Amino acid sequence: MAWVELIIAGFFEMFWATMMKLSEGFSKVNYSVLTVVGMVASFYFLAKSLRALPISLAYPLWTGIGAIGTIFIGIFFFKDHLSLTTSFFVLLLIAGIIGIKITSGN
Repeated sequence: MAWVELIIAGFFEMFWATMMKLSEGFSKVNYSVLTVVGMVASFYFLAKSLRALPISLAYPLWTGIGAIGTIFIGIFFFKDHLSLTTSFFVLLLIAGIIGIKITSGN
């Protein structure tokens, strides 16, 4: 269950980052409120996952899920462009997250 909680926390990480972008510097109240709600939910599920997972695994995986997911949101919804070099390093980040999960033993 801790891994599910960690994945949910990562999805809320993507959610709040997207809402922060849409808030346009916290000038749009609805998106600003959703940013804070997403942050609280993300931290809540991260905290729940930490009851069973070591922080040395949970925290980097949480940030990695949020970072990679937000990269894809930026590309598909905000038309962000990544250079070939940046894309390579995103792939390394994905490989690192998969490697941490596979070798963690949890």
